[in-house]
Amino acid sequence: MRKILIVGAGQSGLQLALGLQDRGYEVTLMSNRTADEIRTGKVMSTQCMFATALGHERDLGLNFWESQAPRIEGLGVSVAGPDGSRPVDWVGRLDGYAQSVDQRVKMAGWMETFAERGGQLVIHGAAVSDLDYFARRYDLVLVSAGKGELVSMFGRDAARSPYREPQRALAVAYVHGLGPRPEHPDFHAVRCNLVPGVGEMFVMPTLTTTGPADILFWEGVPGGPLDVFQDIKNPADHLQVTLELMERFLPWEYDRARQVELTDAGGTLAGRYAPTVRNPVGELPSGGLVLGVADVVVANDPITGQGSNNAAKCAASYLDSILAHGDKPFDRDWMQATFDRYWGYAQHVTKWTNAMLAPPPEHVLNLIGAAGQLQPVANRFANGFDDPSDFEHWFFDPELAAAYLASVS
Repeated sequence: MRKILIVGAGQSGLQLALGLQDRGYEVTLMSNRTADEIRTGKVMSTQCMFATALGHERDLGLNFWESQAPRIEGLGVSVAGPDGSRPVDWVGRLDGYAQSVDQRVKMAGWMETFAERGGQLVIHGAAVSDLDYFARRYDLVLVSAGKGELVSMFGRDAARSPYREPQRALAVAYVHGLGPRPEHPDFHAVRCNLVPGVGEMFVMPTLTTTGPADILFWEGVPGGPLDVFQDIKNPADHLQVTLELMERFLPWEYDRARQVELTDAGGTLAGRYAPTVRNPVGELPSGGLVLGVADVVVANDPITGQGSNNAAKCAASYLDSILAHGDKPFDRDWMQATFDRYWGYAQHVTKWTNAMLAPPPEHVLNLIGAAGQLQPVANRFANGFDDPSDFEHWFFDPELAAAYLASVS
């Protein structure tokens, strides 16, 4: 029986651990927190997972909260005018529904499931020196903890990482009490509100530790009027500033949010990071090799909502590569090839996400505007969040964009 160590108990690490465990591998999972500490801690993300990523969980029988989480059937875009109007406002319908489950709920539940099924769970904040020792005892070591010292083992891939600094300041609040959306009261949708030159706000339904809720998520251009959350420590103050900015820039969203309350004391999050692609193989001081997983090696800004989706798809791709490798050694060539297989998909996410961080060119503005008049365009935008590779065919190139609009006009 092959022995595998996975460091990091997030979406990718746990999904991969449970998948390998189900196939008879001897898996050790290392986490710096217990399940209870995760469940009662602060929110970690804004995870909205689309149909393909949810399918990977379903394939492994890990869709424990599918009947409880709100079904997200659309994705809408509004553009704010300087006078508080919405010159652009549309909703695309998803071919398959999306869902958001608070990672405190999911990761704690999956971690307990892994232990109940006989997995070896080690609660320890691993350093490089720890991995140097442990690596000799395992056939393969995977690192899925995307922050801290371990990431330093994976060098930045400059050719694939155009940004050296964070491109957005992030601020999240989980709330109860958000009013209904009059534009589509019969179904749930993620709403993306664009404030030109200032940033974006995303509003999405979720399932959290206290039941169904909504996420209010600001992405602010650094140094701009939304970049004010860094020093706010009190959750109530965080929510108050969130609402004040909504009233100033997005009055239609503020009207729904006048009565909201935080879901719990841990329901806020703020931070920033530079989107980065890293080399996938890390070398330990003793010469041992480890393979980076998901946002350890491909960390995109959350402006396109791809973090959890990438993590699920990376875990599924790596699982297939491990199973197909049989009893052969997990050497450097295999590690590179395993990442390259995943990068064949992830490159499209990275290209699209980095493009969305920059001011949109004229042809993209035309596409966004056309989606308000042509439902097929709105629907194609929405479903691109599930399969970003589709944007290659109509989004990036002005001639392809014009040809596409002509074909649906």
